[in-house]
Amino acid sequence: MSAPALGFSARPDVQDAIDHWRRWMETERNLSDHTLSAYLGDMAGFLAFLTEFNGGSPPSLNDLAGLKAADFRSWQSRLAMDGLIAASRARALAAVRNFFRWADRSGRMHNPAIAAVGTPRVKRPMPRPLTVIDADRLLEEAEQEPEEPWIGKRDRALFTVLYGCGLRISEALGLPRRDAPLGELLRVTGKGRKERVVPVLPAVTEAVRAYLDVCPFALGPDDPLFVGVRGKRLNPAVAQRQMQHLRHLMGLPDSATPHALRHSFATHLLADGGDLRAIQDLLGHASLSTTQRYTDVESEQLMQVYRAAHPRAKMKG
Repeated sequence: MSAPALGFSARPDVQDAIDHWRRWMETERNLSDHTLSAYLGDMAGFLAFLTEFNGGSPPSLNDLAGLKAADFRSWQSRLAMDGLIAASRARALAAVRNFFRWADRSGRMHNPAIAAVGTPRVKRPMPRPLTVIDADRLLEEAEQEPEEPWIGKRDRALFTVLYGCGLRISEALGLPRRDAPLGELLRVTGKGRKERVVPVLPAVTEAVRAYLDVCPFALGPDDPLFVGVRGKRLNPAVAQRQMQHLRHLMGLPDSATPHALRHSFATHLLADGGDLRAIQDLLGHASLSTTQRYTDVESEQLMQVYRAAHPRAKMKG
């Protein structure tokens, strides 16, 4: 990866520090290209704010070391005024904190003030899974809709992998042909380039095999498993559009997205007695607290069933 394009002229000492920080994240932290790009972009935005704040003069490392907590809060306020949601502001602050921690540990700069800056409160939305019936219907409809039969089988295979293996859309579309889930286990490279192994259901194998049998392209071992009409890696936007079409066709809510199939995988496993830590491993969650959100979903769904079915729940007073 080349040096980050900051969008303005940085002081040489700051540019050099950012180059080394980027290499550290890439080699020591093993961050994905997507995360690296986001962190570098957030840091660039922070430096651009300071440059504007200082009348057009880019900050040096000494300037960064002298920043007060109020300076960081002013930057966060500007982001809020620019319309950035709390989650985006929190991510930007995390990126800048990461740089300052690295600079401190590497002996380039020390600034304890950033530790006093609070992270914007982010209300994480509760996952919205499909019901078992809707998930099955969606997989069936996915195969029937496209005019090209092979595209229908591709869509069904993709959505079956998301629902049957609990993959993220990026993980599924990142699979090479050689890793097609045709055996009992699937090795997945997830966030932070961490690998995990998930079992493969017969329904997944059947759907993927049916797609490969009619795929018009001769896919080599290193070619993407899921391809578009030109034989290139399928764009996630295409999968999103197809899901949007299906949910309109089936009368499903807007929350019915490809990622909702992953949520459905976790929620349905939990409802069937699955162990929370095992589900955490299958999903590739770094923190158990992330997986525990699905217990809230399951509890909410149980209450909805209770309110709809229990005689006492229907009585007023």
